[in-house]
Amino acid sequence: MAFAFQGRDIQVTCDHPGVPEGRTNLAYKAAALFFSSCGKLAKPIPMAGVLIHIRKHIPVGGGLGGGSSNAATVLKVLNERYGRPFSAEALLKMGLDLGADVPFFLFGGPALATGVGEKLIRTPDLGPAYLVMCNPGIPVPTVRVFKEHDFCLTTPEKYTIKSVSDALLQGEGIDILQYLHNDLEGSTFRLYPEIRSTKEEMERLLQRPVTMSGSGSTLFVLFPGREDAKQGYERLCRQWPDKDKRFFLTALQNG
Repeated sequence: MAFAFQGRDIQVTCDHPGVPEGRTNLAYKAAALFFSSCGKLAKPIPMAGVLIHIRKHIPVGGGLGGGSSNAATVLKVLNERYGRPFSAEALLKMGLDLGADVPFFLFGGPALATGVGEKLIRTPDLGPAYLVMCNPGIPVPTVRVFKEHDFCLTTPEKYTIKSVSDALLQGEGIDILQYLHNDLEGSTFRLYPEIRSTKEEMERLLQRPVTMSGSGSTLFVLFPGREDAKQGYERLCRQWPDKDKRFFLTALQNG
C-alpha cells in the first residue's frame, strides 16, 4: 500500500480489477472516518487530501483479512502523519466501526479475541510454525456466508474455549494444531462444495488437518518445520498445476 498526500479529496486505487475503488473500499472508509474524527477533536484538524494505492498480493474474497488489514494500515499511517492525535484505544474503537477484525490488525501480534473480535488480550508467542495455503480461486462474499450460517447450531468439541484460552494466556506452549476449528466451514461448504472437496483432497495429499481461513475460501495447513512445509507446498503445486488455484508458503508471525 502506498500513500500520497495531496489536494483535499480521498482517492483509492488498486492494481487488481476485482477490488472496488472509491467510497466502497474499506481503505477509503477508514480515511473518511479518521478525518471525520479529527473534526470532532477539541482542537480540530482540518481534512487534507490523501491518495491510497493498493497493491493486491493476496486473493480477493479469500478470507485472509485483506480489506481489514488495509483499513488498519490507513488508520495507523494517518495517525502518525498528523502527530498521533488519537490514542491506541481510540484507534481500536475506530477500527471496530469499520469491521469486527480491524482491531486485531491494529493490535498486532498474537491475541485472544472475544466478543465480536474487539476484546483483545495479548498472548505469548505460539512458537515457530509454517503455513501452506491454497486458494481455490473462488471468491467468497462474507455476508452471504453469515446469512447461511446457523448460529443456533453447536458442534461438540474435545476442548472448550476456556481451556484453550487459559493455556494460551499461561504460555503453556500448547500445540495449536489440535485446536484449530472454524464454525463457518459448514455454511461455506454448503454454498461452495468445491471448497470442501479441495480441503478433503489436501488432507489426503498432506496427511495433516486442513482448516479454512475466515469465511473462506482460502485453506491452510500448519507445519512445525519449514522443510516439511516446503515439500507440502510443492506437492500441492504438482497436484493442481491449473491457474485457478493459488498456493502460498509462509511463516506464522508472532509480533
